[in-house]
Amino acid sequence: MTLPRPGDDIAVLVARVLLGVVLVAHGLQKLLTDGIGATGAAFGSMGVPLPTVSAFYAMVAELGGGLLLLVGLVTTVAAGLVALDMLGALIIVHVRNGVFVDQGGWELVGLIAVVALLVAAVGGGRYSLDGLLAARRHPTTAASSD
Repeated sequence: MTLPRPGDDIAVLVARVLLGVVLVAHGLQKLLTDGIGATGAAFGSMGVPLPTVSAFYAMVAELGGGLLLLVGLVTTVAAGLVALDMLGALIIVHVRNGVFVDQGGWELVGLIAVVALLVAAVGGGRYSLDGLLAARRHPTTAASSD
């Protein structure tokens, strides 16, 4: 059983936008607050391979992916790249620290990864640019399929 419309559309919208906001904040932190150099140095101290390249990828996935998720454009690709980013963070850094984020654990990256996977699986939803573009391409079927 699933939520009836428009409940399911609103649930996808809220999940996608909230995920986008969190990701944009983290991407901006890497770009503007800490900078790629400092983020790369921090990644290196945590044992992340190719730390500067990894820092740049994380910043692009989080900031770019977050912006794309906010508007719901190429949602599946953006969410998939975010999930990969979080999977790397989980495996390389956080899993050894237990669950709790205040101890460096995996709870935040795990939740971000799972939400990103769900958004990738269901797409941007009706209230997204992806949904708008689909409705314009297929006006008779867009209302029944997302």
